Amino acid sequence: MTSTPPANAHRLPLRVYYEDTDFSGFVYHASYLRFMERGRTELLRGLAGDQSEMHAEGAGIVFVVRKMNLDYLKPARMDDLIDVVTWSSELRGASMHLAQEVRRGDETLVRAEVVVACVRDGRAIRLPEGLRAALSRTHRTIATVP
Repeated sequence: MTSTPPANAHRLPLRVYYEDTDFSGFVYHASYLRFMERGRTELLRGLAGDQSEMHAEGAGIVFVVRKMNLDYLKPARMDDLIDVVTWSSELRGASMHLAQEVRRGDETLVRAEVVVACVRDGRAIRLPEGLRAALSRTHRTIATVP
């Protein structure tokens, strides 16, 4: 999984706190999932508003992670300043494929490919057109290396 974020990719700056680390002083692997969830949430908020509003106005639309592939490259430590970089890599009928990187400066610490499904009443539905158009502006194809 290799990628280069587009210039207009969403960036969320974060600081690593003690609670994010394990006994070794490195960021605990599951903490990266929380960091990336925040990145995806803020991307959607910036493009389409609060998810709670989309849920209410869209008659119950929610977004669920269907699949995630992660590559842990380097560790982060307490007090590091990191950025969660998020962009669209592919849009399908009911799903958005997002690429994410957790970065410290120019270093990529973690890479992820995430498939998020648009769901209403437990069933996949087509992504709303407004969101699809907004996501296409952050689009960059990612190349997967076996």
